Amino acid sequence: MSMNYLPLSMGGLGLVAAFVVYRLVVSYPAGEGKIAEIGAKIQSGAMAFMRREYILLWAVAALTIVAIGLSDLGWDTAFAFFIGALCSSLAGFIGMFTATRANVRTTVAAHEKGAGTALSVAFYGGSVMGITVAAMGLVGLGLLYIMFGSDPGSAETIHGFGMGASLVALFSRVGGGIFTKSADVGADLVGKIEAGIPEDDPRNPGVIADNVGDNVGDVAGMGSDIFESYCGSMIASIAIASTMAVALMDERLGGTLSGELLRANLMALPLLLSSAGLVCSLLGVLMVRMATTMPPEKALRVGTIGAAVLFIITAWFMIEQLGISSGVWISVLAGAIGGMIIGLVTEYYTGGGPVRRIAREGETGPATVIIAGLSIGMQSVVIPIFAIVAIIYVANLNASLFGVGIAAVGMLATVGMTMAIDAYGPVADNAGGIAEMAGLGKDSR
Repeated sequence: MSMNYLPLSMGGLGLVAAFVVYRLVVSYPAGEGKIAEIGAKIQSGAMAFMRREYILLWAVAALTIVAIGLSDLGWDTAFAFFIGALCSSLAGFIGMFTATRANVRTTVAAHEKGAGTALSVAFYGGSVMGITVAAMGLVGLGLLYIMFGSDPGSAETIHGFGMGASLVALFSRVGGGIFTKSADVGADLVGKIEAGIPEDDPRNPGVIADNVGDNVGDVAGMGSDIFESYCGSMIASIAIASTMAVALMDERLGGTLSGELLRANLMALPLLLSSAGLVCSLLGVLMVRMATTMPPEKALRVGTIGAAVLFIITAWFMIEQLGISSGVWISVLAGAIGGMIIGLVTEYYTGGGPVRRIAREGETGPATVIIAGLSIGMQSVVIPIFAIVAIIYVANLNASLFGVGIAAVGMLATVGMTMAIDAYGPVADNAGGIAEMAGLGKDSR
């Protein structure tokens, strides 16, 4: 099999894996009575929102496709735009569809089996989102790469894919994000402020909208957003490789190869690295499954770091085999390590000491909470900014502008694993809300 067909094949394998994990999720009991009733309301609300949003989205997309086709960009770019929008829409929808079925099963698992089983169900639910994002990206871009991308003269057509994915991300992330935050604040205002009842109390009708928002904003919206970034990094790297001068390419990026053969391998590298990242993400999911006896945060950390380490090792052998300079691998290494640093810093600032400091400020009133929240929020971005600057510097030093693009690919290649953890959060949050509304008690909650 030509290496040009590998990304498409790996994307297909990823979709099969996502389906297998989905079947595993729905094999767990969904509960009955009040639990099932609440779960059905969240599902119907999420589906209603997505249906309405996608009708408007695709009306705009259709007009854009026609405009691109009639412009100088041509119908090939319009086709790429359509594929990008379609893949992004499907990734977000599949993730949300799974999350609205995993949430109630997580509640039942927590109530009947305990924390370990609940972690497995919630994480499997999030894994479908993560694997689907990576797989759909490889399927869409892999198909377009076979059709257009391997020829430097027509590689620009692939940019349409990124444009289509960006349009969906705009609608899903902004629209879903506004919905989820509006519903969250509205439910809190009615429940905690006006009625004086606990969070997720069944007497508060806004709680259903709040839980719907977790799915349409933090699962579907976030999935489309990350999908756009994931594919954008690959498209940018392909574009840079296709337009680099041969002399500069040979001098900075050539290992044992040179000329047009080196260019072909550099253009294929982003998709090949992402294919390896998908496999490493699947292995990361298995690591979390085997670590369910650990505290949840440690089990998730094992999967995330384990997938990244496996990817770094695989990338070394892949780049060496393709005859590309080791400076390109250093760029990938910088991106992967930088991504891990940003993830760990984010985890600390959203679940460590800073959160407790903000909570303590609440003892003296809302003003000090706002001040503490703003100051810690500003402080939290310092290390990530320095990490990004360091990634860009190291990547540019070792592999020129192509290194910057490929470092972004290295950071996002294990998106299947990182997105699984991101989507796990809303599923678990929904499960807690369902437990509260169904009156299952504090232990289940």
